[in-house]
Amino acid sequence: MNRARLLAILIKEFLQLKRDRLTFAMMVGVPIMQLVLFGYAINTDPRALPTAVLAADDSAFSRSLAAGLENSGYFRITQRPRSSAQANRLLETGEVQFVLEIPAGFARQLERGEHPAILFAADATDPAASGAALAALAGIGRQVLAHDAQGALAHLQPGDMPYEIRVQRRYNPEGLARYNIVPGLIGVILTMTMVMMTGLAMTRERERGTMENLLATPARPIEVMIGKIAPYIGIGYVQVTVVLVAARLLFDVPMIGSYALLSAALILFMAANLAVGFTFSTIAKSQLQAMQLTFFFFLPSMLLSGFMFPFRGMPRWAQMIGEVLPLTHFLRIVRGIMLKGNGLAEIAPHLWPIALFMLVAGTVAMVSYRKTLD
Repeated sequence: MNRARLLAILIKEFLQLKRDRLTFAMMVGVPIMQLVLFGYAINTDPRALPTAVLAADDSAFSRSLAAGLENSGYFRITQRPRSSAQANRLLETGEVQFVLEIPAGFARQLERGEHPAILFAADATDPAASGAALAALAGIGRQVLAHDAQGALAHLQPGDMPYEIRVQRRYNPEGLARYNIVPGLIGVILTMTMVMMTGLAMTRERERGTMENLLATPARPIEVMIGKIAPYIGIGYVQVTVVLVAARLLFDVPMIGSYALLSAALILFMAANLAVGFTFSTIAKSQLQAMQLTFFFFLPSMLLSGFMFPFRGMPRWAQMIGEVLPLTHFLRIVRGIMLKGNGLAEIAPHLWPIALFMLVAGTVAMVSYRKTLD
């Protein structure tokens, strides 16, 4: 082994790495991103979950029970619906995670020893998000009873609970993780493949030397982008069909909503991801760089969207980043349609953020596209 030759090769590699700034940035940036996300953003024990309280009985017991929920740290009362229909609507749209419904005459029945019941409904589409909070519910009820059952009501404390908390795990009564994961896989697979395939489209043209033929045509940037994107939409529908068939036949995941509505939402979601991939292809100088940019986009999408970890368990700054990503909103759309039977009115608040993201990404792609090889 000749030290001079070895040193020359080492210097050459360092110079090459210096010229490829994007690869160097990825080598440094990805570990930092993983450290920040896993260290600060990921939380498997979500707290302060939005809760609605429908109290038809305005008594000291009802107020104490609502206060006990908030003091536990797991619940945060954000809504006070006036009817059961309004409370159910809040669960269907995902505005709240739980609904506590206290019937009229609850305190009077409790004092008479009639063993009344209160309803606690939970959005169980993501069992990991609601599991710990539901487990703490029984203890909260006993603490509230110990606080309020004093004096003449002290006889309510010993023995069994003098009232019943009926828990309804809606949309996923058995708490099956596959009901949450399998629909989410549609968005994750599309995000990975759509961005990657389109990201390689333009860089492949440069590396193969066929870019000159494309630039020689009178095609405008918007025409080139649509022509590159359109074929992959068909491929995306094939992938979605495979996942939906497997979800029904292998995992027994229900499809309560409309296939037509899901198909329409898929077009918008795939277009947004394909626009991102096209943007990467105009920035990257090689297929390797395009792959690196794809990974840089896919990692936060998977971790901050609510696919792997509860979205509401993340800190506020991480949720703000997640709200920008198309996958976050699509997961709510696909789970809402498949598990809750949501219609257009329920998913509309999640459609326009995806459309806005697609518009911004498409604009950046067209601005970055230059009719030049430089």
